[in-house]
Amino acid sequence: MELKKETVQMLRVKSKAASQVTFDEDYNVPDTRPDIGRMIQSKAEISMDEVRLSEGRAFLKGSLNVDMLYVGEKEGRIYSLAAKLPVDETVNLEGIEGGDKLCLNWEMEDLSIHVIHSRKLNIKAIVTFYAAVDETTGIQIPVALEEEDISVKKKRVGLMSLCIHKKDTLRIKEDIELAANRPNVESLLWHTIEPRNLDLRVEKDKIRVKGELAVFILYEGTDEEALPQWQEYTLPFSREMECQGCGEELIPHIEVSLIHQGMEVKPDGDGEERIFQVDAVLELNMKLYREVEYDLVQDVYTPLKECVLHGKQEILESLLVRNLSRFRMNDRIKVKESQGKVLQLCHSCGRVKIDKTRITEEGIQVEGIVILRLLYIIGNDEMPFYSMEAMLPFTHVIDAKGVGPDCRYFLHSELEQLSVTMADGDEIEVKASVGLNVLVFRQWEEMIIDHVEEKPLDMKKIQDMPGVTVYMVKPGDTLWDIARSFYTTVEEICTMNSLQEAEISPGQSLLLVKQVQS
Repeated sequence: MELKKETVQMLRVKSKAASQVTFDEDYNVPDTRPDIGRMIQSKAEISMDEVRLSEGRAFLKGSLNVDMLYVGEKEGRIYSLAAKLPVDETVNLEGIEGGDKLCLNWEMEDLSIHVIHSRKLNIKAIVTFYAAVDETTGIQIPVALEEEDISVKKKRVGLMSLCIHKKDTLRIKEDIELAANRPNVESLLWHTIEPRNLDLRVEKDKIRVKGELAVFILYEGTDEEALPQWQEYTLPFSREMECQGCGEELIPHIEVSLIHQGMEVKPDGDGEERIFQVDAVLELNMKLYREVEYDLVQDVYTPLKECVLHGKQEILESLLVRNLSRFRMNDRIKVKESQGKVLQLCHSCGRVKIDKTRITEEGIQVEGIVILRLLYIIGNDEMPFYSMEAMLPFTHVIDAKGVGPDCRYFLHSELEQLSVTMADGDEIEVKASVGLNVLVFRQWEEMIIDHVEEKPLDMKKIQDMPGVTVYMVKPGDTLWDIARSFYTTVEEICTMNSLQEAEISPGQSLLLVKQVQS
């Protein structure tokens, strides 16, 4: 018997692992930099030079790039400092091979800088690497039987078929020109670049990416006093990425990460250093699915021959929920009394860290924190700049009706908006908007028939069966199962018992006539 089949592409996790790397290194201040009086702020990012896969292992080579902002010990001016700590890590990934493709993410768990003395620092950091190798598997779904006069049992199923799985990068380069009342740039001291309010739209053969870059710049001016100057900018952007095979009907699961941020100072048309060139690179890990429906063949039989089914159990997936949930946070942060009264806020930035998720009756409960970093000025003319870090905990339930243990879900968090204002000299008011985007798949196991083997009927077994039987319907019985067991057909049972519909109930009596003559 020939089965007609349709191919559904499924994405399976071949192997995944997490590896935590701890940094604890002393760092000598270069001779070209002034002595350190006090640290103000620090940040770090990972850059990868090489990712190599072999049998069961992934070898990672790169660096942890640490940027520091500090106040000089003598004159009280602000300076920047950069350190590069090597990363050489091996991640065990069982079952992977050299040709596999690795999806690598990392998260900065902790970063602390301790001043040992004016010429030496101790840098501590904890970075967790998340490595995963996916593989695409084509499952042949039987949807019909070529032969006629064969009874076929089918079930309508909705499935998620993977259409596109790839990575791509999007580079955003923009120029920022200083306002006329600002002095020229002597040196760039500090900058941050954060993507916000990302909106990704799938269109025909392309992905449209819209959003904003929140940019903060701290620089030393060329004026006589050489006072630090700072400015915040919001740079809207809209870009298109080529993606052959995309269409509006596809269901996207796209993870976006900022893998590079840089800034350079350029001269303007008059040759003065007044232009900042912002350079940001976003990496998009794209999985695009099509929702398809099939009449899945579950069983076949005929009273004229024995049908033996051959196949195996497969895990199938269907779309349950897509939901972008947003909530707002409003809180107040106290400033350390030892630092003095806050005169002015310079800059604020933050990120969302998810600590725990669990499934509840209402949906998916998410627990986490918003980590804030604030740069501000106090009433101290010699060393006015200070910074602090604050953590705002939250618990939020994402509406996801029907989610349960048989589901898997993908959760992406984003700090969409952040507003920080002075409540008074001791307290800072924080308003934030957090977006939680979830995609939920329901999973179940199904017997997928590969082929049907035909065998002669067991005539002795058939001869031992009565030609006519009165059968009492049991709970869970279907006309299909009854017909198969007693070598008749559903149509014959309906005709013999004057059934208008193919529905039966427990305790109902049915007259069955064997269709195979002994």
